[in-house]
Amino acid sequence: MIQFLVHEKSDNVGVATVDIKAGEIAKGLYTDTQAPIDMKALNDIPLGHKIALIDFKAGDTVTKYGHDIGRIVADTAAGAHVHIHNLKTKRW
Repeated sequence: MIQFLVHEKSDNVGVATVDIKAGEIAKGLYTDTQAPIDMKALNDIPLGHKIALIDFKAGDTVTKYGHDIGRIVADTAAGAHVHIHNLKTKRW
C-alpha cells in the first residue's frame, strides 16, 4: 500500500495519503517516474501532511509539486513531519 506520494523527482517532501505512524517504514511513490521510495517515519504524520525526504537545515527551501513552498525554520531530519511547526512561507 502506498502511504505517501512525491510528485516530482526534484521534490524534497512527500505527502501522506494515509496516517503514518512513527517508527514505521512508509512506502512512497514518485508520481512522475512511478519509482518507489521507502522512508522511516520519525514522527506520526497525519493524512495530507508532509514527510521530509532529506535532512533540512534551518533556512533550507522546501520543494513540493516542483515548486518552492517555503523555508525550514528548525533543523528537520529525513523522515520527520513537516508542517507549520517547522515550515514557514517566505512571504513574511
